[in-house]
Amino acid sequence: MAPNQGDIAVPCQALDDPSQGLYDQPFTCDGTRDVSGGWYDAGDQGKYVVNAGVSVAQLMMEYERTKTGHAKPAAYRDGSLAIPEAGNGAPDLLDEVRWELAWMMRMQVPAGQPYAGMANHKVADVDWTGLPMLPANDPQPRVLYRPSTAATLNLAAAAAQGARLFAHVDRAFSKQLLRSSRTSYAAAKKTPALYAPAADATIDLNPGSGPYEDDDVSDEFYWAAAELYLTTGEKAFRGAVLASPHHTGVVFGDGAFDWQQVAGLARLDLATVPSRLPDAWKVRRSVVKAADAYLRDAKREAFGQAYHPKDGIWVWGSNSAILNNLQVVGTAYDLTGQKRYADGVLSSLDYVFGRNALNHSYVTGWGTVYSQNQHSRWYAASLDPTLPHPPTGTVAGGPNSTATATGDPVAANKLTGCIDQFCYLDEIGSWSTNEITINWNAPLSWVSGFVTSLPKRY
Repeated sequence: MAPNQGDIAVPCQALDDPSQGLYDQPFTCDGTRDVSGGWYDAGDQGKYVVNAGVSVAQLMMEYERTKTGHAKPAAYRDGSLAIPEAGNGAPDLLDEVRWELAWMMRMQVPAGQPYAGMANHKVADVDWTGLPMLPANDPQPRVLYRPSTAATLNLAAAAAQGARLFAHVDRAFSKQLLRSSRTSYAAAKKTPALYAPAADATIDLNPGSGPYEDDDVSDEFYWAAAELYLTTGEKAFRGAVLASPHHTGVVFGDGAFDWQQVAGLARLDLATVPSRLPDAWKVRRSVVKAADAYLRDAKREAFGQAYHPKDGIWVWGSNSAILNNLQVVGTAYDLTGQKRYADGVLSSLDYVFGRNALNHSYVTGWGTVYSQNQHSRWYAASLDPTLPHPPTGTVAGGPNSTATATGDPVAANKLTGCIDQFCYLDEIGSWSTNEITINWNAPLSWVSGFVTSLPKRY
């Protein structure tokens, strides 16, 4: 029902939308598009291609360990997950991945329209809604935002990776993904600097969605080229990989990678997926070297987690930073078989499950005291007892040293003067410390898959 019709007929932003002032030139388009499906990004109804890219990529990397690592295909067999597609003969994790990839391709601008081949940056509400709010009750109109080069390259990378994995599961879908990837990559090359703008409260006081701005897409070009090379083996993509400054640069920081810094994703796949890359041994060595650094960081921390920010500032979504670091450490185990890397993953995971300064498990349903009031409009039992808490397995963002400066009213009231691990509240209103997002749960899935794939004696 109007105004929210399930994203089946969404227009572009109107020219009188306040956020038009963020662009260097106004943007709109004719007609409407079907951009239904996919995952809601976090505690709101926004769907963002750049955050979708890193999230779906990590799930695909988890599945690809059945081909390149120590994971067994039976762990992801049809019927292993409680999803609607169970029973269709395809691995359930790939079914879940397909749901997001199909949506990402719907975000690609059709031929004949301005920015054809690029991906719209996001689809979201015009204005923020309050809590609680079931998606079907959302009163705000939905709009498509201007395409961005970052979103376009996320689609190129994820679709190329998906084409590789679906080749023996659904050949037609695999071919569709590869076509979409090639089209996206070519469109990004044609328009290499179309950036999503940062938020500005003086222009739009209630933007209704996160900006996910990024004005350096050199890492996205590297990632997209890497996935296209690993899938096709073509020289042009190999040349783009080798020419990128990220190929020999330092790509793993305090938090390994995130939606804005994706070169680490390329490095991990180049290290594990078989190819004829001439310096593949150097790539593998760089991953092991990064894992060693994270293990040294863990030794510096009282609770043994592989996260030791050099400036002492725990970032927004610190649990995600820890889990992403563990993907690097776990990959080092796949590459070397050395027990200390598996030990490092298990020890750091203990932090997430409660061995931390607050004696608190950040994963719903796991531990004695655990997060269950994460920031969400529909998992909102603390505000409306007819609604549920987040489901078992949902990870909270975690401690955030900058929480009181973000505008989070709950954090500003209760966390003044807090330091690192103590900057957390399990309250639904604390969106700076307690939100749930796809790109925080995706690495938890990867790490969980890694742990369950370990042999009894590793």
